[in-house]
Amino acid sequence: MAAPTRFLTTAIDYTNAPPHIGHAYEKILTDVLARHHRLCGRQTYFLTGVDQHGQKVAQSADKEGISPREFADRNTEKFLALYRKLGISNDGWAATTDGRHVRVVQAALQRLFDCGQIYKAAYEGFYSVRAEQFLTDKERGPDGEYGLEWGEVVPLREENYYFKLDREWLLRFLVEFPENIFPTYRRADVMQATHKISGDLCISRPKERLNWGIELPFDRSFVTYVWFDALMNYVSFAGWLADEVNAAPEVRATLPNFADLWPACAQVIGKDILVPAHGIYWPLMLHGLGFRDEEMPKLVVHGWWNVSGEKMSKSTGNVVDPDALANKYGVTALRYYLMRDMATGSDADFSEERLIGRYNSDLANGLGNLLNRTLNMSSRYRGARLSRGGSAAEADEIRGLNEVVLEAVSEYGFQMDHFQPHAALEALWAIVNAANGLVETSAPFKLAKLTDDSAAQARLDAVLYVLADSLRVIALLIEPVLPDASAAMLAQLNVSVPTGNRLESALRDGLAEGHQLNAPTPLFPRIEV
Repeated sequence: MAAPTRFLTTAIDYTNAPPHIGHAYEKILTDVLARHHRLCGRQTYFLTGVDQHGQKVAQSADKEGISPREFADRNTEKFLALYRKLGISNDGWAATTDGRHVRVVQAALQRLFDCGQIYKAAYEGFYSVRAEQFLTDKERGPDGEYGLEWGEVVPLREENYYFKLDREWLLRFLVEFPENIFPTYRRADVMQATHKISGDLCISRPKERLNWGIELPFDRSFVTYVWFDALMNYVSFAGWLADEVNAAPEVRATLPNFADLWPACAQVIGKDILVPAHGIYWPLMLHGLGFRDEEMPKLVVHGWWNVSGEKMSKSTGNVVDPDALANKYGVTALRYYLMRDMATGSDADFSEERLIGRYNSDLANGLGNLLNRTLNMSSRYRGARLSRGGSAAEADEIRGLNEVVLEAVSEYGFQMDHFQPHAALEALWAIVNAANGLVETSAPFKLAKLTDDSAAQARLDAVLYVLADSLRVIALLIEPVLPDASAAMLAQLNVSVPTGNRLESALRDGLAEGHQLNAPTPLFPRIEV
């Protein structure tokens, strides 16, 4: 029986505003995890996209005097251009205005309505324009007022459709499946919010107030609440109900086989949208639609990039533009810094100075220096042709580096499988540091002068070989984080990318006796301030 496809997806990006560093981090993180699965020879499908409906998009478009569709499409192109620049390797692209998605959303709504899980009722209360939801007294602060995080709050009375929230099922599910949220301590946040939440979920907006959305199939005078619409992308673009609602063969052919993908092994989201959207509404929607407990997706919840300890915000003017950073420092520097400096699940402080420092110390001085001097020494002393060094390869210093490589590859695989690229990179840099240390202790330039000493020449061969082979391992495994640098390193080492499980290949397929290296080209030029 074939192994299941690893299905990874990110929260789709709301097109009300251009992308910021948080969007870039989330996409790079998911890209790294997807590339890792492919590196291990696993069938992988990576989905990302944009959320184009909702009140805020309509309001922003109205201010500019253009249609919501034109506004959303314009911002969508900004996200697409950024992700192309960042090397995001997604297999599928979700846009909530896509007809395939619209039909699935309407089919899901009809199913819930037909079985009595959606009902119509009047409601009067206070409405947050920013959050696009009604608020209750539980959202008030100690002073009795709604906080600034809710933006403009207005009194409102209207009829709408509501989705029944089965809190008892959700609380039981959270207890029985604690691993479905990573980090697991986030489960307590969801459970606490589930206990506090009151009422059911309003899943509609009357067209007289908002017409930029997906019409309810059972009442065309209403459109779908933007969060219900957006959350459905995880299944609509994964092929759910493809045969039922996408009858045309050419349309069905554009969608994957849902049974091969579901459930998602990772839905990567920010902690700000865990509660209530992804932690409460989403599993309850799936449960209502007939998905079994074992079919619930795993939520991987990352933290925020702050600036000097404060959350990025347009109002404070501290939002970081990833496109400008990529232009200024390069995609390699940006990808490496974002993956190296944040532990998945925790917050981190963004700093250009730290980005430069990380790049210069780890890449320019560390890995780049190791690659350049290994190739230069091999070329100068051995015509770029490697030899294992006979019995000298059994020396303690050579075995020591080989043991570091063995441990690092194992740790790398473990950390990547547990959503922690920063720790996987730390494992790889144990090889970089140990290899650079071997250069210092073995002093190849001294050994090269002892031309009449056969033991010294054998030791030189063994040192050059183990350095080059360690770089081969690093080049193979760094690909998920730095795909361009990985390809460039392999080219200089004259190594082709193996097929199948490259994690196993890294340890199994060492460089052959007499392997010919290529000429070195500086790969990570220092960033000078």
